[in-house]
Amino acid sequence: MPTNPTRRKKLADAGLRVLAQSGARGLTHRAVDAEADVPDGTCSNYFGSRDELLGALAEHVYVRIGPTPDRLQELAGRPPTLDVLVDYIRYIVERTTASPELTVALFELRLEARRRPGLAAILGPTLQSAFADDVAFNRERGLPGSSTEIALLHYAIDGLLFDRLTVPLAPNLDVDSLVDLIVRRLVGPVE
Repeated sequence: MPTNPTRRKKLADAGLRVLAQSGARGLTHRAVDAEADVPDGTCSNYFGSRDELLGALAEHVYVRIGPTPDRLQELAGRPPTLDVLVDYIRYIVERTTASPELTVALFELRLEARRRPGLAAILGPTLQSAFADDVAFNRERGLPGSSTEIALLHYAIDGLLFDRLTVPLAPNLDVDSLVDLIVRRLVGPVE
């Protein structure tokens, strides 16, 4: 199996775009080859099966939408208030909507994982690790909210993202204001 990391990344990026554009049923090795503008058969050389391709995409999507250390440091350097938690959740929304196709691809992967236990075995720990990172950031900085409240925030923000990236219920509502409202209602007045 080829080990060129630059080409593997290019194929994974193309796979995420195909997944976002065509859904899991449209994700084929040929479609990824065409999207990446590489010779036919290249994707299957790097990802021997569809399950292997889906698993690689499940891991790669979090590399693409993950937080930057500089931004986390900036947030961590502020006094631990509800406003910082609001800004942290805004940063999650900012990262996941900066390249909307990545979040759409993640939703597609989550839906496909429901039907494919092998993919669920890869995606589940990745999702749980990202959640654990959020809980740890919150706890280590002394921010308000327990792990249960952080989970509730994830559920609410996932719903907000799904709404904004598909057919919005109320397209004129401001996302920043919605994030502020969600965090303050779920975590409550702590300051």
